[in-house]
Amino acid sequence: MTAKIALFGAGGKMGVRLSQNLKGSPYEVRHVEPSAVGQERLRTEVGVECVPMAQALDGVDVVILAVPDTLIGRLAADMAPQLKPGTMVMTLDAAAPFAGHLPDRADLVYFVAHPCHPSIFHPRAHQAGSPDYFGGVAAPQSVVSALMQGPESAFDLGESIAKTIYQPIERSYRVTVEQMAMLEPGLSETVCATLLDVMREAMDEVIARGVPADAARDFLLGHMTILSAVIFKQIPGQFSDACNKAIVHGKPRLMRDDWKNVFDKDEIAESIRRIT
Repeated sequence: MTAKIALFGAGGKMGVRLSQNLKGSPYEVRHVEPSAVGQERLRTEVGVECVPMAQALDGVDVVILAVPDTLIGRLAADMAPQLKPGTMVMTLDAAAPFAGHLPDRADLVYFVAHPCHPSIFHPRAHQAGSPDYFGGVAAPQSVVSALMQGPESAFDLGESIAKTIYQPIERSYRVTVEQMAMLEPGLSETVCATLLDVMREAMDEVIARGVPADAARDFLLGHMTILSAVIFKQIPGQFSDACNKAIVHGKPRLMRDDWKNVFDKDEIAESIRRIT
């Protein structure tokens, strides 16, 4: 039997991406979008019409919440009384579930699925004319999924939907909600995005000190490519003695000794509290 999906936030940036990939899938999809702009975007870009919330939830099997983290708790609470036991509620990251913002209903299935985004080393992410750095269009990406609560048998349905909405898929991984929270916001945002932002500031600083802007940008992005390829073992290789010495002396200059504490459960919880 075809699963019936209610997609909330269908006209937003993420919602449209998901709507495109659900189009032509074996699922029956009901699109919910309150804004006129989002509704028109769905008509124009996907060719679908929206339905009212009550109609979307009538006999639905899966609810996908493609809405901001700050809205998930209130929206989930509003719809919970209309959901039959066994309905799957899927969120697109771990923040709201980890923070306890989903309704206290043991008879619902809670599932989380998040894309890894295409690897910086995958050639299809850099296709001339239509690069796909985000994923979900042309470049393969992996996906991580977590069954937060519900019968073990529900995982296969959740993973199948995740592979559909984030296609084309390279690999699929199963993690816990707590592990997913370590991946985001911990690994991807608190660490990776922060350090990348610092690198951008460093580039701006050398430009301010007289290095030509284009030269600084080309120099940094080029070195990011080769250094990343070696560090993440994309290619065999090793750094020069000079580079290794720069890392040894640079790391304590730039990083606190206790920086890995950002992955402690309490710190992850505080980071999520700030965004939800």
